[in-house]
Amino acid sequence: MIDAYLWVTGNPRKILVMFEETGLDYRVHVVNIYAGEQFAPDFLKLSPNNKVPVIVDQDGPGGAPLSVFESGAILEYLADKSGRFLPTEGAGRYKVLEWLHLVAANLSPALGQAHYFVTEFPDASQHAADRFRNETARVFRVLDECLADKDWIATAEYSIADISAYGRVRGWKNAGIQIDDTKRLKDWLARMEARPAVGRADAVINEMRAGLPKVDSEETHSILYGERQMARR
Repeated sequence: MIDAYLWVTGNPRKILVMFEETGLDYRVHVVNIYAGEQFAPDFLKLSPNNKVPVIVDQDGPGGAPLSVFESGAILEYLADKSGRFLPTEGAGRYKVLEWLHLVAANLSPALGQAHYFVTEFPDASQHAADRFRNETARVFRVLDECLADKDWIATAEYSIADISAYGRVRGWKNAGIQIDDTKRLKDWLARMEARPAVGRADAVINEMRAGLPKVDSEETHSILYGERQMARR
């Protein structure tokens, strides 16, 4: 059994998709980041960067429990454990890993900051909003180009690179850009959304969201972006 510490945002969604694709046994622990649960001492032992997702595989290497944080590392671990969506060797493995890292290093930060300046704090800085919106659109074009000769991002086969990119690309509206400008990427997103495992992951997210209490928005902003987030642990 794998314990998954999740929230209803893009990076945890990737992990749910991976679980549903592979059929690995998992149980969800909701970490309400709007309420500051990511700062709890027990959670920080698993995720020193106070972020979700985190997994704890109760039957890790050698049969001992193993915790893994960072969505890219989790996807790689689950791929190796299940033997799916990441070649075990050869050039294909490295093609998947390079696109997995591109999403983590380029798309995720740009889209996250675009969301911050376009959606959360639209009056903060037009220059910053333009900077991150344009960078998100640029990476979308990179992904669009890589789909010119195949249906999936890294290779001809569906992989964890697609699962990782899906968690972010689906948030294009929050970044203030148009996906119609990248037709191949838009078609790829439709293929992703048509996968049964993605639908099942969405249902889990919706169930998690339905049971959440409302949190004061001013306090939430402090937790996510202000003093609570920046405080030394």
